[in-house]
Amino acid sequence: MTLAEKVGQVNQRMYGWDAYERAGGGHRLTAAFRAEVAAFGGMGALYGLQRADPWSGVGFDDGLDAAAGAAMAEQVQRHVREHTRLGIPVLLVEEMPHGHQALDGSVLPVNLAVGATFDPELYAQAAAAAGAELRSRGAHLALVSALDLVRDPRWGRAEECFGEDPHLAARLTEALVDGTGRAGVGVVLKHFAGQGATLGGRNSAATELGARELHEIHLVAARAGVAAGASGVMAAYNEFDGLPCVASRYLLTEVLRERWAFEGVVMADGGAVDRLVRLTGDPVAAASLALDAGCDLSLWDACFARLGEAVEQGLVAQAALDAAVARVLTLKFRLGLFEQAGAPAGGTSAGAGPYAAGPLQSAAEVGERIARASLTLLAHDGAVLPLSPATGRIAVLGPNADRVEQQIGDYTAPQRPGSGITVLQGVRAAAAPGTEVSYARGCALVGDDVSEVPEAAALAAGADVAVLVLGGSSARSAGTAFDDNGAAVVSSGAAPGMTCGEGVDLADLALPAGQLALLDAVSATGTPVVVVLVQGRPHALPDLDGRAAAVLSAWYPGPRGGRAVAEVLFGVHEPRGRLPVSVPRSAAQLPVFYNGKDHRYRGYVDQTHLPRYPFGHGLSYTEVHYGPPRLSCGSVGADAPTLTCRVTVRNVGSRPADETVQLYLRRLTGGSSWPRVRELRAFTRVLLAPGAEGEAVFEVGADTLASLDRSLTWRVEPGTVSLETGPCATRTQGASLEITAPRP
Repeated sequence: MTLAEKVGQVNQRMYGWDAYERAGGGHRLTAAFRAEVAAFGGMGALYGLQRADPWSGVGFDDGLDAAAGAAMAEQVQRHVREHTRLGIPVLLVEEMPHGHQALDGSVLPVNLAVGATFDPELYAQAAAAAGAELRSRGAHLALVSALDLVRDPRWGRAEECFGEDPHLAARLTEALVDGTGRAGVGVVLKHFAGQGATLGGRNSAATELGARELHEIHLVAARAGVAAGASGVMAAYNEFDGLPCVASRYLLTEVLRERWAFEGVVMADGGAVDRLVRLTGDPVAAASLALDAGCDLSLWDACFARLGEAVEQGLVAQAALDAAVARVLTLKFRLGLFEQAGAPAGGTSAGAGPYAAGPLQSAAEVGERIARASLTLLAHDGAVLPLSPATGRIAVLGPNADRVEQQIGDYTAPQRPGSGITVLQGVRAAAAPGTEVSYARGCALVGDDVSEVPEAAALAAGADVAVLVLGGSSARSAGTAFDDNGAAVVSSGAAPGMTCGEGVDLADLALPAGQLALLDAVSATGTPVVVVLVQGRPHALPDLDGRAAAVLSAWYPGPRGGRAVAEVLFGVHEPRGRLPVSVPRSAAQLPVFYNGKDHRYRGYVDQTHLPRYPFGHGLSYTEVHYGPPRLSCGSVGADAPTLTCRVTVRNVGSRPADETVQLYLRRLTGGSSWPRVRELRAFTRVLLAPGAEGEAVFEVGADTLASLDRSLTWRVEPGTVSLETGPCATRTQGASLEITAPRP
């Protein structure tokens, strides 16, 4: 290969929507695409050929639906085959944060909703279904947020995280890799690493992570994803130890390749290499810095296209460029790009992972199952829910009650008019014939205008129950201003109606003033109120005792999430979701994640430091009692720790229970560093009929008991630990286990 051809293989400069244009009744390749291919004798990767959203400006008038997308993907490959010396196929890269971000692509619930299911197998099915959609349209590589953790819910990208816990994120990341592999699609895991720990919840800002916190919390999911066979990781914008991740040789080479033996590609986040010019003062040197650190593939950068100059000037070794090119080409082989047209794609074969494969399902269908499984009952009085079919009058109120676009989250393509099911529509469909279902918005999503509140309060006063749908929105619009990487720009005030999403960080986590006024007015009527929260982050909640009969968290449940909400409200399905994040009382008490260091802090003078609702919390329409955990032995050796932990759970209520039993580790003595309060190490579902008793069984081994030693290596260390089981992080019972030192 010539130097220019090599540089072309590690570049992904072009926005995919600039590669085609409408022509007559179809689409054709643009002159810009042809010029890009000619300049480098090929193209390494093309991002977002089928992306559609307000940032790209692509919609139904000019964009690619499923059939047109597959045809355009073939046009891209045909042009490269016929107009370059080597004919190397192009890696087609698409966003798949919660479904393929393309016209008519199925939209799944956001990752926080996935985390609330505590169900990796269900998520693997969803990832397989979404991957199959992407692959059917000719794409090969899916970009999926999986590695970030919600350590500060003020961060606008909280919705893209599986939660605050590394173990939960690791299990779901494994499921993601397994599921996409069944569809023959590779996955690039975002973002590597520590992006969820930026100061103040500020997007792309600095972190103050030490190496231990990085490895113990923020690298756990990445390590699991790499071990599961991820095709790539995306180097994040944030810095670690003073260097942006894309320039960190420690992260990209020492940890990722040397310690973890990762053989996939490292892709820069969009424009991240160009940002290094702030350090180097020169674009050629910036490209050299990223390549030498271990970055293989750019994203929209101008700098990486100048790697040929860097090699000629001796700023970077030819061998470093060759290694990056080899990794990109190897990935193309693994994903089947060099096979004949129509041949099956490569990638992980079905059933290779730990989750049952089975036939591929409709992404929309699995998405609705995730929505149902994610719905988390935070509080209820035991009387109002589930709603009786005989309920005569229901008032459905609130700014999120009848807006599909406000229940689907960020990174979504435009939806067909009339598609989706809102909470209002879901309640109307689920209610018995003759039920009167009234509706009023009550207030705007943001702001303090209370002019619509009286109408909503009047409807509530005349109803038997009021369903009040509050929360946030990540819906972008034509009026949204964007940064050059697609993040919303809010400092200009040009993000109307958005309270969450990339670039939309909050200083105050309270619900907007208008929503709180609506809540007060509706509660004051004396009508039982069921609060439904449709949101992309955990908003700080006021004390709702005596003001709401029940509180249901729905996160962003997807386009058909309204039906899932209604079915749970009416008891067609039991609520089974569990909180993947702690819900704060106010932003002033942050952080509130459950697994902080155990320094026995007693709290603030002016308010408690404890969350409103803890990690793992979730109620049901029945009552489940937990027995104490029982260990098969009281002592194990650190060199071969194997035992069983059992806990009996009993449904003492009159409805079925779908219980997620959680196992936590708490270190009491020993270890190489100060212990955490407790750490989730396993979870399992137990289905119980009314009055039935069941047993959750956990096989405890080295993975369950390991901690990070002084060399930042995971191993079982001698000492005393407590294995604790329960329904959430603050309601556990423990059994002591002695871990003895290995024999000489």
